Amino acid sequence: MKEAEAYKSCISAANLADTGFSYTLSLINGKYKMTILYALMCFGVVRFNKMKKYIGGISYKTLSATLKELEADQLVHREEYPQIPPKVEYSLTERGRSLIPILDQMCDWGEQNRL
Repeated sequence: MKEAEAYKSCISAANLADTGFSYTLSLINGKYKMTILYALMCFGVVRFNKMKKYIGGISYKTLSATLKELEADQLVHREEYPQIPPKVEYSLTERGRSLIPILDQMCDWGEQNRL
């Protein structure tokens, strides 16, 4: 019982916003961010319309905004080709690829604990 109270006091005194866990969540938190990262992990280089097809149910506006956020966080690279029609490809950056083991572990956990 004393051990549980020690954890409670430790947690109540902690500033969780300053933790690595909180920072990581701030980068991948959002309805579609992890789905986009997972799609890029699986398919490598993906064009915008293909990404929309892979995800399904996401609006063009939301997909565009989410990709911009991931790009600003340096998890996704955007390559634009100056041609007509415009061609834009997305891929994981080195920083984004460093999340692959975490995403893999989440997939494994989900498969093992699916009800």
